[in-house]
Amino acid sequence: MAPKRVADYRELLRAGRWFHGLPEPFQQALVSISTLREVRPGEVLFARGDSCNGMFAVLEGKLRASGTDDEGNEAVLTIVEPPVWVGEIPLFDGLPRTHDLIADGAALVVHVPQEALLAFLEAEPRYWRDLSRLLTAKLRLAFIAMEDAVLLPIAARLTRRLVLIAEGYGDWSDHSSRQVHVSQETLATMLSTSRQTVNHHLKVLEAEGLVRLKYGRVEILDIQGLRRAASRRV
Repeated sequence: MAPKRVADYRELLRAGRWFHGLPEPFQQALVSISTLREVRPGEVLFARGDSCNGMFAVLEGKLRASGTDDEGNEAVLTIVEPPVWVGEIPLFDGLPRTHDLIADGAALVVHVPQEALLAFLEAEPRYWRDLSRLLTAKLRLAFIAMEDAVLLPIAARLTRRLVLIAEGYGDWSDHSSRQVHVSQETLATMLSTSRQTVNHHLKVLEAEGLVRLKYGRVEILDIQGLRRAASRRV
């Protein structure tokens, strides 16, 4: 069997809202200049302070975007699953990486090298706006998360985060996932609370028939009900 190419995963990439909405020439360019990369469990794709080496899209497995303080305490910002793209921030400001990106288990990613991408954008600067939509979509989510952290109780923040993860943080174009492959410990880290608090509120959602708790994951039983629960828990 011939080795797979990035082009073989184009339909998976098109399941993502951002890539799906790109003009055809930009889609083709990203596919043609990128390569597939197998990632080992725990492998660091980039670390805070690194210079930019391009963008990545997840095809299989998942990645963990996080930051670590001087004492080794990790703050998990988000879990990146197929077909989400990451790593675009330094392309705009030329500054070092803002956080760590680590494989949470074995993964397969698309790597778009910075030099090739910038060369394409130099020749076709009209596509900078399309690339900026990837950045601004995440900026919107960051503002929402900041507001939620100030205004909402933990029950509402947890429920909203489950909805966001199930919907690929808004990147999936036509579906949501029934399985949220995130441990309660990771959810607690994301929300700056304790695992016990997360477990308590998840059990409330389970009693309401909205989710089912499994080892290392949460099964979504009623995504519409979960959305309604997120809006009413104020």
